[in-house]
Amino acid sequence: MHRTPRPGLRGPAAVLAAAALLGGVLLPGAAAEAAPRSDGRLTDLVNPFIGTQNEGNTYPGASVPFGMVQLSPDTGHNTGYDYGENHIRGFSSVHLSGVGCGLGGDLPTLPTTGDVTETDYAKYAAEFSHDDEKASPGYYKVGLGSGIDAELTATQRTGVQRYTFPATDKANVLLNAGQSLHRTLSSEVEILDSRTVRTAITGSGFCQDTKPYTVYTVTRFDRPFTTSGTWNGDTVTGGSKKSAAADARNGAWLRFDTTKDRTVEATTALSYVDARGAALNLRAEGGRSFDRVRRAAQQTWEDRLEGVRAKGGGDELRRTFYSSLYRSFLAPNVGSDVDGRYTGWDQKKHRAENFTYYQNWSLWDTYRTQAQLLALLAPRESRDMAISVLRVDAESGWLPKWGYGTVETNIMTGDPVTPFLTNAYQQGLLKGYEEQAYRALRKNADGVPPTDSAPVGREANVQYLADGFAPYIKDRQHAKPGDSDFDHGASATLEYALADGMLAEMARDLGHDADAARYEARAQNYRKIFDPSTGFFRARDASGAFTGPADPAESEGFHEGTSWQYQWMVPQDIPGMVDLIGGKDAANQRLDSFFAYDELLADPAKTAREVWVNGPYAYYNADKYNPQNEPDLIAPYTYLSTGQPWKTTDVVHAALTLFTNGPTGMTGNDDLGTMSAWMVLSSIGVFPVQPGTDTWGLSTPAFERVDIELDRRYYPRGALTVSAPGTSAADRYIQSARLDGAPQARTYLTTDDIRSARSLSFTVGDEPSTWGTSPEDAPPALD
Repeated sequence: MHRTPRPGLRGPAAVLAAAALLGGVLLPGAAAEAAPRSDGRLTDLVNPFIGTQNEGNTYPGASVPFGMVQLSPDTGHNTGYDYGENHIRGFSSVHLSGVGCGLGGDLPTLPTTGDVTETDYAKYAAEFSHDDEKASPGYYKVGLGSGIDAELTATQRTGVQRYTFPATDKANVLLNAGQSLHRTLSSEVEILDSRTVRTAITGSGFCQDTKPYTVYTVTRFDRPFTTSGTWNGDTVTGGSKKSAAADARNGAWLRFDTTKDRTVEATTALSYVDARGAALNLRAEGGRSFDRVRRAAQQTWEDRLEGVRAKGGGDELRRTFYSSLYRSFLAPNVGSDVDGRYTGWDQKKHRAENFTYYQNWSLWDTYRTQAQLLALLAPRESRDMAISVLRVDAESGWLPKWGYGTVETNIMTGDPVTPFLTNAYQQGLLKGYEEQAYRALRKNADGVPPTDSAPVGREANVQYLADGFAPYIKDRQHAKPGDSDFDHGASATLEYALADGMLAEMARDLGHDADAARYEARAQNYRKIFDPSTGFFRARDASGAFTGPADPAESEGFHEGTSWQYQWMVPQDIPGMVDLIGGKDAANQRLDSFFAYDELLADPAKTAREVWVNGPYAYYNADKYNPQNEPDLIAPYTYLSTGQPWKTTDVVHAALTLFTNGPTGMTGNDDLGTMSAWMVLSSIGVFPVQPGTDTWGLSTPAFERVDIELDRRYYPRGALTVSAPGTSAADRYIQSARLDGAPQARTYLTTDDIRSARSLSFTVGDEPSTWGTSPEDAPPALD
């Protein structure tokens, strides 16, 4: 049994162990000091290489916030770039940050010299060294072993490349339309004139086959090429202007004379609509020099990052914080062309009126952290993103689960779109769309998509509505491509119940009282899979019998996790879950075991690295916290509901040590900014503990002060300052808190609190206090 309150270690040992929490070095006389910068630019603190090794699956290339184009090198890793590899196959135009399976990688482009004889990019790949490589927001540069320097930058819908060749009359640029990170079903390439090449690339797949989607490109060079040709399969044909292939290598090569002028610039515009859309995007965003585009991209990123000004913290913390903030703005991505047209999920052309259409929805991940961060820092874009999700329903007949481009992939399980959209509603982003959103959510919550449609939705909903749980049916044949809720019945039940709880709140707000009561009752279905004989959640089969191993550290029936890890994912009713497992004392004992709390106090960084984390994809068969995957993201904040809020800070700050300023500095896949957003929000000390509502849990900030600029159209005060003077590795425990000067005893805020306040301040010390320990201080269960 753990006695409380106590801080753990005392004296120098405590300070040294806790220093790792803030990712910095203890300095004489000051535990938190602003890192020096040469010119004050926040973009200089961003390291795009973080997460490019050990399956973080980020990319180091050039993009702008939420841009359609992510121009980045591909080295042979299934998701694009791996820092451990030393050959570049090409600089392709589409990437998603931190995905677990290959997709994108369209139109890998590579400069070469000499004769063009090889058509497989795995064979003509160029060697490179990290000594000749650098990246910053909106810019990437690498020196290739061939003696060519390649530079990349981007606008919203175009990628711009500059190649500096050696002096030669055989300087080539290869546009590879037939190979990518996904399966390329067909490709067409056409050389339109002596400066312009057009392609259409149809691909499929994300973790497994999906419906096909097409990306259209047009590439314009800054000067004429001297000769050109195409390739198809193994055959290279000089002078050829067109080539088409099905599931085969295909591309165009362009040759330049660089004996006098050694640089070649090219701008590639994308469209998911048609060739005309790509041409319009090129006309609107192309035609500028590389340096001008680079400066604009850098300024766009600087403006975005300046919305959050952090003071204090060590250099490592500041760099990982702003790098995480950067990655939080990489997705979702613009899907509409400059004329507003986009391809809907019905594969028809539509036009966005008075909003920008977005695509790429990793909802099982992003509904937990990134959606809330974007609602806070980018509410205009977040509103358009939510409207875009509603357009998916209006045009295809169902809401998305994991959408890529213009198609549903059905990757992951549960019902993530509900908390995503209820969050948008609760943050005030759906004004004018409330009832439309509610109708779509009610249809999704109460039904199953037609068998002849692409989405699976709540695949196990018939059984869930009848019996109160999604059954685990082992080895069931999948009816549609993607993941199946029946393969993960226990975790799907928890996800459905969470979504029901969030939808009940929205229904009640909108006056749909009967619906609200129905969803509120269904939010209690987490109880249906609680096995009293084990004291943990457990899968049930179609007959209702508990099935699979009784050991809660086994994963059967849970998606990317175990019962130990999923037991805290009941944010709609933490008090009820705590009562199920025996009350607060029992819950705290279980939490302490889960987080290896005694070991954590002795050495937080070692505990995070050696006890919690066992490998980038070590999701299964464990009884400890897994900070590198989504089911555990809210778990540290459970202590806010069990009367020991200081332990939330201990666990959160230990987890922050996993974010480091190097290629292995990500805690698993970033999942389109999900992990990065966790880092940003946890560092600020304000976290969405009930994803899909307007509740934000509090913990000790990692910085002495964070000034957050807010959009006055959504947050009338226009700014929020979160401060914790003197916060440090040793002084990390909240003694008291104030909101605009008034005492803040609760361990949470609401979005209305954030809208009405200008300041949230914490007094900190080196011992846990009684702050936030009363039952009324805890985040409330949803009514």
